[in-house]
Amino acid sequence: MDITLIKPKIGHPKGGEYLDEGRMEPLMLGVLGGLTPPEHHLTLWDDRFEPIDFDRPTDLVAITVETFTARRSYEIALEYRNRGVPVVMGGIHASLLTQEVAQHCDTVITGDAEQVWSILLEDFQSGEMKAIYKGIPGPAQGITQPRRDLFAGKGYLPVSLIQFSRGCPNHCFYCATSAFFEHTHHVRPVDRVIQEIGDKKLLFFVDDNFTSNKAAAKELLRAMIPLKTHWVGQMSLDVALDDELLTLLQKSGCMGFVVGFESINSDNVTWMKKNNVNSGVSRAYEEQISRLKDFGFQIWAAFTLGHDFDTQSSIEDTVAFALKHRFSFAAFNILLPYPGTPLYDKLNEENRLLFNGNWWLHTDYRFNHAAFIPKHMTPDQLTQAGMAGRKKFNSFPSVVHRALDLKTNLRSLPKLWIYMKYSLLFRREVARKENMILGGNSFEES
Repeated sequence: MDITLIKPKIGHPKGGEYLDEGRMEPLMLGVLGGLTPPEHHLTLWDDRFEPIDFDRPTDLVAITVETFTARRSYEIALEYRNRGVPVVMGGIHASLLTQEVAQHCDTVITGDAEQVWSILLEDFQSGEMKAIYKGIPGPAQGITQPRRDLFAGKGYLPVSLIQFSRGCPNHCFYCATSAFFEHTHHVRPVDRVIQEIGDKKLLFFVDDNFTSNKAAAKELLRAMIPLKTHWVGQMSLDVALDDELLTLLQKSGCMGFVVGFESINSDNVTWMKKNNVNSGVSRAYEEQISRLKDFGFQIWAAFTLGHDFDTQSSIEDTVAFALKHRFSFAAFNILLPYPGTPLYDKLNEENRLLFNGNWWLHTDYRFNHAAFIPKHMTPDQLTQAGMAGRKKFNSFPSVVHRALDLKTNLRSLPKLWIYMKYSLLFRREVARKENMILGGNSFEES
């Protein structure tokens, strides 16, 4: 049987195409490939930078759907279904909005695919494929290793994506990941992760929170020390409170990590129910940032803008805070009401949602624009404040200023190389994504 796996793009700029230069391997499709019995032939299309050959013969199509890519996913599915090819959809969006997704495909996988993918394939071959397959969130991959040969020759960034754990036990009420995993966290056996790393030297751990289970993380880090890799992951700020963990991170080759600061306003942190990991906010942030820099870690800071205690002035303060601390990278993303989250429900009850509540499908929505009415500014003011912040942080003077941080970017040549290479890449990508239209060019623009 011939199976086609597809990673959809987010969208396109008005009047043109967008080719993603910052593309990383679609690990989820590599895992799906690893779960597929070897007698089946697999083809991977990455819509972010290569045209899909819809006329190439295939028996079954599987599409991974994120909220941002839902509109494009439905367009791709329609092209195949018009040709008589059945389509399977999975991913977080498929779990949070199963009924919507089901309208655009033949079968939906909710939850994790590990427990149901082989059953689905058997059912399909016997002509008995069901409308819904429900996977229960759990440890990633089982005994399966990803089919990385599917990524060969496609020009992905030279970073291997690895998964140690899935989920997050925190209850941040804006987070779709937390809703998907129902606040649970699962880890893989250390020996399987080490086996998968093999001789790879530059890694990105895609875990939502690598150190949620600190004991398990320490076990993995000890095993990674002899491998002499360089790697980055996503962690909460409370790692700064554990000296043993910081030492193991450093010895294992960790160069830095993505930290979800989200806000520097304590009222916002309490409002979003993140105070269990971002306690103390402004004062603690200073101490924790200093600790992380003492160990030489580059900080990839993530902020969300538009919380109920945000103002235009507070957003400017957030950007100033990021510049003051010379974060290696920083994202200033507009807060988005993802379906299935408490935030979405709250804004819906308060009649503050825009675009009829389904911004991910609306023809007027643009990437990283406000999709709701903020408390202390207009939606357009919030959008413009986010754009201004991203432009200021990624300006050439800022790139040079941050490069000169002796504790992080100038600490070693590998760190300086990583900083310069990806700062300039992200600078271009951020500018190109502004005002992007969701979906493909065949959608009629309003």
